[in-house]
Amino acid sequence: MIYLDYNATTPVDEKVLETMLPYFSVKFGNAASSTHLLGAQSKDAVENAREIIAKTINCETQEIIFTSGSTEAINLAIKGVYNTYQTKGNHIITVETEHKAVLDTCKYLEKKGAQITYLKVDKNGLIDLQELENAITEKTVLVGVMYANNETGVIQNIEEISKITHKKNTIFFCDATQAIGKIRVDVQKDGIDIMCLSAHKFYGPKGIGALYVRRKNPRVALEALIHGGGHERGWRSGTLNTPAIVGLGKACEIISFENNIEELRNHLENSLIQQFSKSIIINGKNAKRLPNTSNITFPFKAADFIRHTKTKLAIATGSACTSAENLPSHVLTAMHLSKEQAERSVRFSLGKYTTKHQIDEVIEMIKTIVI
Repeated sequence: MIYLDYNATTPVDEKVLETMLPYFSVKFGNAASSTHLLGAQSKDAVENAREIIAKTINCETQEIIFTSGSTEAINLAIKGVYNTYQTKGNHIITVETEHKAVLDTCKYLEKKGAQITYLKVDKNGLIDLQELENAITEKTVLVGVMYANNETGVIQNIEEISKITHKKNTIFFCDATQAIGKIRVDVQKDGIDIMCLSAHKFYGPKGIGALYVRRKNPRVALEALIHGGGHERGWRSGTLNTPAIVGLGKACEIISFENNIEELRNHLENSLIQQFSKSIIINGKNAKRLPNTSNITFPFKAADFIRHTKTKLAIATGSACTSAENLPSHVLTAMHLSKEQAERSVRFSLGKYTTKHQIDEVIEMIKTIVI
């Protein structure tokens, strides 16, 4: 099978797996039981991984909190800020095209009294910076904008968004789940106060992620969701998943941007444009995008294409977290595509194991459907 669903998940890199394996067996100690050798080994491994992750995004090691993944990190960030800063206000700003983990968390908080502003996007998937600035009030406690969209790959202007947010003395949260490993992310340069990431999006294991929480300028406080033992600065109690944390650290360590993924993505798009001209739409084509992601609207139903190629090709019509809902993509409809157009759209997400031969095969598959 040709796998072009890397935005949903990636295979664990062999180097990552090799690094993890000893911590399932001979180095099985609890990182919180550091009074003996086995526990100390695990604690050292955890702290080494924390240092690698911090270096990857340019922050302090103490600013990294381990979680089970981005969904938990998003909940901790948004609910944590909302509960901590209620004396300032109850207003949160986010975007219509955010991942469901953000949107559903905000909907939950609306039931608890939060006022949520959902910014619209243009047909390229970008927010209006002036609209963002106008939306911030004295009661705004958090602005949450994702770095890169999981369905289209569209990258928001994070530096400018953070400047506007900080000018209004508000905390900036960024879901960087899709960006880490695909493009360089620097929380200092970008001005990000809270940010989540997940290992399985860049060749690490599933079930492990991290939340970056700024300690100064501004210092961000959160309210914990999970209690019991005071692990992770008291914000995320529970026995640390040492093998997975080691895997996350190794996945960060081996990130490489020296590959031909963007060239292959462009080859796919240009070949289809040349073949089918105006009968296809490259969604977000006029915006800065992740180098691996292409969301294309075809002149046939995406579901039919997937059924036709399901034993040969792994692709998606949207986010992996919403595929069971069988609804048109909320991201594409927010970008002013019709319901019918959204239903005719397919996401191709390439990875480091994708080859030109595979892309050429996919182009031929599409030709047989269209013709």
